[in-house]
Amino acid sequence: MKKFIIMMFFALVLLAACSSESGDEGKSEEASANTEETDKDNSESVNVDKGLLNVEITLPASMVEGESIEDLETEAKEDGIKKVTKNDDGSVTYKMSKSTHKELMGEMEESLKDSIEETKNSEDYVSIKDIKHNNDFSAFTMIVNKSDYENSMDGFATMSLGMAGMMYQLFDGADPDEYSVTIAVQDEESGDKFDEVVYPDALEDMETE
Repeated sequence: MKKFIIMMFFALVLLAACSSESGDEGKSEEASANTEETDKDNSESVNVDKGLLNVEITLPASMVEGESIEDLETEAKEDGIKKVTKNDDGSVTYKMSKSTHKELMGEMEESLKDSIEETKNSEDYVSIKDIKHNNDFSAFTMIVNKSDYENSMDGFATMSLGMAGMMYQLFDGADPDEYSVTIAVQDEESGDKFDEVVYPDALEDMETE
């Protein structure tokens, strides 16, 4: 189940990134759709409840679509998950011990680090020379060749980092109203930080443009 959650973790990152790109559609109906959009955002979020002994993670229906509760229970049992509950709205809640949740976060951390290494070494982002981050992935520094960066589309890498950092924090129990990810862009030669992107503010700015 932990592998399933990690896979869904990155799937939700991609889904949220794609959704932000279509934020300009339907602006003429914005006023009447505000309440509906708010409800949708809430239903699509990951909810984490940390108790004294156990942790409950609720995945939205979109993340478990097509998965039977029987299969989810089998996967969960294999990974030491105590209980799996399918909720009326289609979401699924996993109840696990704090040690199991800690293991899950460790696996998610390693997966995110692997993704960062792939970004650094990808031929799609030739200007990016290094990516540094803090322990909870709330702050990143992208070290780049400034001229190559400014003449490329490599800035899109900040979205992937921002979304992954936000989702990691959500799975770790961060308050959805207070968490953030700051990505600084630093010139490799001069050491100057010439750009900064803050998520989720950047997503909100895209929606209003």
